[in-house]
Amino acid sequence: MFKTTLLTTAMIACFSFSANAADNWKIIHAGTLLADAREDAKSEQSIIIKNKQIIEVRDGYVSASDVEGAMEADVIDLSDQFVMAGLIDAHTHILGQQEPNGREVRVTRSSQLSTLMGVQFGMRTLRAGFTTIRNVGADRNAIFALRDAINQDIVMGPRIKAAGQGISPTGGHGDAGGFRDDIFPHPHTGICDGIAECRKAVRTQVKYGADHIKYVATGGVLSKTATGTGQQFTDEEQVALVEAAHAMGRKVAAHAHGRIGLEAALRAGVDSIEHGSYLDEGTADLFVEKDAYLVPTLIAGHTVERIAKERPGFFVPAVRQKALEVGPIMKSALKLAYDKGVKIAFGTDAGVNDHGTNGYELVLMVEAGMPERATLIAATVNAADLMDLTEITGTIEAGKEADIIASSGNPLQDISTLMAPTFVMARGTEINLDVEKVDLFPWPE
Repeated sequence: MFKTTLLTTAMIACFSFSANAADNWKIIHAGTLLADAREDAKSEQSIIIKNKQIIEVRDGYVSASDVEGAMEADVIDLSDQFVMAGLIDAHTHILGQQEPNGREVRVTRSSQLSTLMGVQFGMRTLRAGFTTIRNVGADRNAIFALRDAINQDIVMGPRIKAAGQGISPTGGHGDAGGFRDDIFPHPHTGICDGIAECRKAVRTQVKYGADHIKYVATGGVLSKTATGTGQQFTDEEQVALVEAAHAMGRKVAAHAHGRIGLEAALRAGVDSIEHGSYLDEGTADLFVEKDAYLVPTLIAGHTVERIAKERPGFFVPAVRQKALEVGPIMKSALKLAYDKGVKIAFGTDAGVNDHGTNGYELVLMVEAGMPERATLIAATVNAADLMDLTEITGTIEAGKEADIIASSGNPLQDISTLMAPTFVMARGTEINLDVEKVDLFPWPE
């Protein structure tokens, strides 16, 4: 009886502390506010935030006394800044970056170390203004641990939607590349062949916590084999992958460069194509027919082309050749797709480029021929839609989480201003930007 009383008293005390904890109010005074990238910006706006959530957006600059219950609110003066929703990168590999000893790392680095590296890379990404990311292939245990730790406020970082391991055919772009089976056994790598194995590979990722599925429809640039960029999974295998994922409520991202494999992925019903390097007008029409997104990743092509030209020996010959071929064509593919009405969602392939340089993708998209407004829509509204996060982020409005950034210039006139955000807030928490600066193209040693 005595123990029960003590337990009950402790529970009541904990409840009382939680119930009486003061709410955290903030009021942002935005000189120019682009609340929704599809709409016109407004001047002199106030964003009222309670804990993690946006409560209201009001005309004019309001004070704490103007908001019921917010007498202790912190007022954040961004009256000389351009304010908008946090950016979203729909194609990242947050646990690592390019390394010359990548093959060794793949079989020696622990999941635990990968998670800790992800914390560092995640903070670089967040300071660059990206408050949400979609991770499309990583050590399964490591990425789910990082995602969950951020969701539970154990560590700070961008909101993460994670695929777990990418799915690949034997010898394909996502295969380990010739390690002995006792070093890199297939059951742990997302490798599958045939319809039954492909379905099981999808279900296995879902079992362990995948938010979406990523598979390789074609060869890739950085796989260390001379297998080209053409179709790798068969049409039937791709249908099986997509059907299995959709049956379990998961969207599907398909890595695809070559046109034939890309179109097979679209016919199979994927939700997004990553890269899309060799698409043509007929492919663009198929995108529109299937209502699929293109995630262009221009900075990845830009980065590997520069490394191939300027760092002899960094890539093995098979990779160098593919980097020189694919990198230069990605801008024209995006321009064609945009002109044909394909839906575009922002994505970088960060990990190919260094984390924290994500904003340069915006510049490359504008250089490719997308208007600044369309580029901002791709990096907010469209990316949120692709990731099923429209109710949570992508715009600044009541009921959504407070993912907010600011810049000193107007990105509708000069998109490069977003490469150096002056203010970042993620889920109601202001991020300290005075920590580290990331060079745009630091070459790995």
